[in-house]
Amino acid sequence: MLCTRLTNARFVTMDPNHPVAHELGIWRGRIVGLDEAVASLPAREVIDLQGATVLPGFVDAHVHLAWTGFKETTVTVAGRTRIDDVLAVVEEAATRTGEPGAWVSIVGYDQRALGRHLTAAELDRVSHGRKVYILHESGHGCLVNSAVLALLPAGIPHDNGFLVEGAMGAARALRLPYSQQELATAIGRAARTCLAEGITACAEAGIGGTLFGHSPVELGAYQLAYEQDLLPLRVQLMVSADRLRPVAAHDADGIPRALDLGLRTGFGDDRLSVGALKIYTDGGMMARTAALRDPYEGLGHAGQLQDDPDVLTDTIVDGHRAGWQLAVHAIGDRAADLALDALERAQRDWPRPGARHRIEHAGLIRPDQLPRFARLGVSAVVQPHFLRSFGDDYAAIMGEGRAPWLYRGRAFLAHGIPLVGSSDRPVADGSPLRAVQFMVERASDSGQVIGPDEGITVDEALRAYTVTGAWACHRENTLGSLTPGKRADLAVLGDDPRRVDPSRIGDIEVVATYVDGSEVGPRAL
Repeated sequence: MLCTRLTNARFVTMDPNHPVAHELGIWRGRIVGLDEAVASLPAREVIDLQGATVLPGFVDAHVHLAWTGFKETTVTVAGRTRIDDVLAVVEEAATRTGEPGAWVSIVGYDQRALGRHLTAAELDRVSHGRKVYILHESGHGCLVNSAVLALLPAGIPHDNGFLVEGAMGAARALRLPYSQQELATAIGRAARTCLAEGITACAEAGIGGTLFGHSPVELGAYQLAYEQDLLPLRVQLMVSADRLRPVAAHDADGIPRALDLGLRTGFGDDRLSVGALKIYTDGGMMARTAALRDPYEGLGHAGQLQDDPDVLTDTIVDGHRAGWQLAVHAIGDRAADLALDALERAQRDWPRPGARHRIEHAGLIRPDQLPRFARLGVSAVVQPHFLRSFGDDYAAIMGEGRAPWLYRGRAFLAHGIPLVGSSDRPVADGSPLRAVQFMVERASDSGQVIGPDEGITVDEALRAYTVTGAWACHRENTLGSLTPGKRADLAVLGDDPRRVDPSRIGDIEVVATYVDGSEVGPRAL
């Protein structure tokens, strides 16, 4: 007997052997058959989906759940376009926050909307003795007041209170870590937001590290969330590379650096597991710290690498040797050069053809870099919403010659490079359907078409958020398509993205989300 039979729907399976079905049977959380294979079988529950379209649950291969959860409940200055308005928010938050000397946390800062950066001196006038820490929208910088600057180690660089990359990490280190319970609650909050958009699996893009970590015991917070039933979707955890330490392993193992006990990619189960090793090579375009070969348009610099190139290369090679899948953050083309050089060296000296290494973001990729991606078997994990939300700005700072290379689609596929969809939530909108619409249209919110030749088909875009997303996370045997034997993770939609005008894809309603054959959102939330 089936546990559940779903009927009266259009199941877009993403499986070429059975592309479309109308009935789907579930037993103990797995798909056991389609159409005639299950139509006559008894079931404990038969659910009429009333003509809905059903896709495999979306896989978001690059998110920040804890950050998302905290951001949802933190004071924000997002949307403010006047400096006085931002300072008013800071002053109100400071007067409502504890005693003098307490920390004031604010998010949503973006100098582009203001025309310039605020300064520590301006914050001092409204902070009332509190320590003010305002996180940049990109996550690659922060603005602090003089009370925080006074606590930083000597020599930490900043621009009138604005710190980027490693310098930002020094400011973060001054603060006490979040408790595991605080983290678990924030993780659960973000997970529910994902479910409401049809996402059933994701990869958390870097825990425990200096830049984006929240605690040195952050993995334990995800375990706690799991134990407390706060984790209703599948999560794979990327570990920040700065958590590795030298180990005295056996010479035959060839492991120079590792997590304690040699923990690496693949440990865990189908609900919570350890994924890739996250390695940062540069910053972000929003903060103007992505490392480019040529300077930003109209600016006198070309961004920056996170560390000395040799140090970054050694980290990538050591992670590969230790058996990790690598997720190398590289937004600018100079950072991508470094990542590709290091991955090529690692595979040449210690071949692991099945590693499925990934370059996260791949924001600006030159034509000459595409064959190298393909030759190395490296996936491009892109964030379509970056161009949808920030495309006008990104195109301007890249200039006419480079703008068509931003967050490519067609060029990756044409070279046989796995194209993986993701959001980088909360930096940008997390909706997979709105991302699919951009991947087809390549239009920013203002209507500017950026790199029109990089547009792909709806089927190709859906594949990036299902089949290829699962493959990039080593989960193709259980997720990514509605195939018998795989997990019954489903996104029930109010219309078929392949049948509506592309301009309407982002507005399609997510009617229900199923994980392991049970409805978990949005109606169940």
